[in-house]
Amino acid sequence: MRKNLLAAAAVATAVGCLALTACNDDAKSGGTGPSQVTSGKPASSPATSPATARPTGPAASGGPKGAALAFGEPSRTVGAGTVGILEITPTTVVYAKEGGRTVPQHGTFAVVTLLEKSLSANPADEEAPAKGGGWRWVAADGQSVPAGNGNAAKVVLEKYRNSGGIAPGASQVRAKVFDLTPAQARGGTIVYTDGTKSDDRWKVPAVDSGPQVAEVKQQLKP
Repeated sequence: MRKNLLAAAAVATAVGCLALTACNDDAKSGGTGPSQVTSGKPASSPATSPATARPTGPAASGGPKGAALAFGEPSRTVGAGTVGILEITPTTVVYAKEGGRTVPQHGTFAVVTLLEKSLSANPADEEAPAKGGGWRWVAADGQSVPAGNGNAAKVVLEKYRNSGGIAPGASQVRAKVFDLTPAQARGGTIVYTDGTKSDDRWKVPAVDSGPQVAEVKQQLKP
């Protein structure tokens, strides 16, 4: 189901882009507009258009279901309510003993920052936990911890405090915080469940990693 939705959304986006390009070309050349587009062969097919979004990650490669991507690798997912294409890239992980003036209930906060882009013609957003979507941390021993557990929901990183639908072509930086035991905070796997209830997984380094480590640590200061 997810692969079909990704393909359909990509084709719709590509067709829209092709139509817009054709109309702009007609306007510049004094042509007659859409009638010229439909009277002959299309200038290019959606499959070869640079606007066509191709699924990435396990769903695209045919790899085993649930296979984990490397941290920092993007994956294209279906947006909330099966609307739109959302590309998600985990960029940084920071382990902390304090977030602002909040201490973790279980010993360690793990903060994961994300770059999320809307790649379709419609706004796209993460699927909400109430709808069966959202994020979780899976430790090496298989224990699963949802984002915002314990005291994690009290940690606020102002720069990454974004939510809601992302406009077509736009991007947002976001952060997910997990309240982990020392054993759980030795690296693991983050899992995102999208609008089709399909999972994307990324391996998380056991130490602070990524280009925004210093910035996140600054945001975590009281």
